[in-house]
Amino acid sequence: MAEFVVIRLGRDHDQMVEWIVTDDNGTRRSEPFKGSLDEASAQVQGRPVIVLLPATETLTTTVDIPIRSRVRLNAALPYALEEQVAADVETIHFAAGDKRESGLRPVAAVARETMDTWLEQLEEAGIQPWKLVPENYGLARIPGTLSVLVDDDCIMFNDGTDVEFVMQDASPSDALAAAGWLTDRHDDAPADPSGHLIVYCNGADEERLSHDWIALRHELHSVDINLLPDGALSRLAVTVASGQGVNLLQGRYGPKADYGSWLRPWSKAAALLLVLVVIGFAGKGVDYYRLSKLETELQEQFTQELRQIRPVDTGEVLDPIGAINSIKRSLGAGNASPVFLQSLRELSNAMAQNSNASVEAVSYRAGVIDVRVSSSDVETVGNIQKAISASGQFVASIQSTDRVADRINSRIQIREAGS
Repeated sequence: MAEFVVIRLGRDHDQMVEWIVTDDNGTRRSEPFKGSLDEASAQVQGRPVIVLLPATETLTTTVDIPIRSRVRLNAALPYALEEQVAADVETIHFAAGDKRESGLRPVAAVARETMDTWLEQLEEAGIQPWKLVPENYGLARIPGTLSVLVDDDCIMFNDGTDVEFVMQDASPSDALAAAGWLTDRHDDAPADPSGHLIVYCNGADEERLSHDWIALRHELHSVDINLLPDGALSRLAVTVASGQGVNLLQGRYGPKADYGSWLRPWSKAAALLLVLVVIGFAGKGVDYYRLSKLETELQEQFTQELRQIRPVDTGEVLDPIGAINSIKRSLGAGNASPVFLQSLRELSNAMAQNSNASVEAVSYRAGVIDVRVSSSDVETVGNIQKAISASGQFVASIQSTDRVADRINSRIQIREAGS
């Protein structure tokens, strides 16, 4: 059973943070603590870290965009939500979650400047977050039930389906009225007491809003008040740790490669290997000193990547090809194909001619190399394709191109000529 450290950031950047240990079943494994980020970092102890972001600094909503491609979806989000954000969409970071039962997709947005500040603070404290999630996703969606969490002057609300929002300096009845669950205060029509409301709050907020609870009991079928003696974090953490919410570590803030599939646990290490191999076979006229320096840097990167895949390998990897083949044999695959290595050399030569592009991922299957390239423009992608095909030994074809922010993400397939 996996354990997580859930850290809740304060609304002010210099404010103290809270943290708690929980598992993926939503069970608390510690009491909540409060202190500095450095103190929270000392409690991580190798466990994945989920960071809850202030709900007042993020926008959470839902969209209905019939696009399956994650890349195209991310490109469409700024235009779909342009009217909901009070800033230039170019300054906003958008992230989407998985589709819900309703067919709508949850989306979170935050100012890039704010996102950068959070990540810098976490990095300074030595914290590498696994997820960054707006805290209001910690308020569980319960079908047929209205849920409200009161946290001082902040009200978090969801209706059990797809309506969720945050209000400041408001009462629970204000939040319910805004969502259309209460009759207009100026309307003489009687209320429809069909809703069930669950409220989470501390003792002070329960007493402060006592008149509101009395009024709501007249307008709704039932009102249950759940006190949070340890604060809101204990309620929010267990829901988010069970997988709820949108992770903002996507796109420009996401991981550089996908390690989720067991079919390619060595993909990034293999990408580093291919550069090492190309360096070893570099042709004449290449600056030897520059390549030697690059080879040393890549050797260190390769060793670090391999340690993440096989923690038992603690020494420097002196034989990258042997290491990769060892991993492939453990997966039931054979040694690296000579054609594979030759095609990688052609790829490396093509990339060297186009310095404004970079290889993001490489995969090899059934004699076909699939390369994902990030470049500054479409013309560069065409130049890479032509350079690979120029030798006559291989044929390169562009499978797709997508613009994400100011970069062009492309997929190129490389095959042996005549195959």
